[in-house]
Amino acid sequence: MSEAQISLTPRAAQRICEIAAKAHQPAALRIAVNGGGCSGFQYEFSLNAGREADDTVVERDGATLLVDSVSLVHMAGATVDFVDDLMGQSFRVANPLAKSSCGCGTSFAL
Repeated sequence: MSEAQISLTPRAAQRICEIAAKAHQPAALRIAVNGGGCSGFQYEFSLNAGREADDTVVERDGATLLVDSVSLVHMAGATVDFVDDLMGQSFRVANPLAKSSCGCGTSFAL
């Protein structure tokens, strides 16, 4: 799968690098889609430098985004951003495949 199927904003890349530096880990964020949450599917975020053979790898400004092939099916075309607003700080996924999402921003329906 190509890198064009998912993108990482400069803000998200910067935040991945900041979190990884504090944790003394490589700057790699893994996003997985799992069943559950209040809308049917939910995103799971973790720092993880281990790449799997089926991962789509997106690199930007020293940060790496890893998405496995099963999760990518549910988020192809998505953009991963980092926001800091009145609701708090979080990674947000703008997923064109999601038909709806809940207020928490990590749960969605297809």
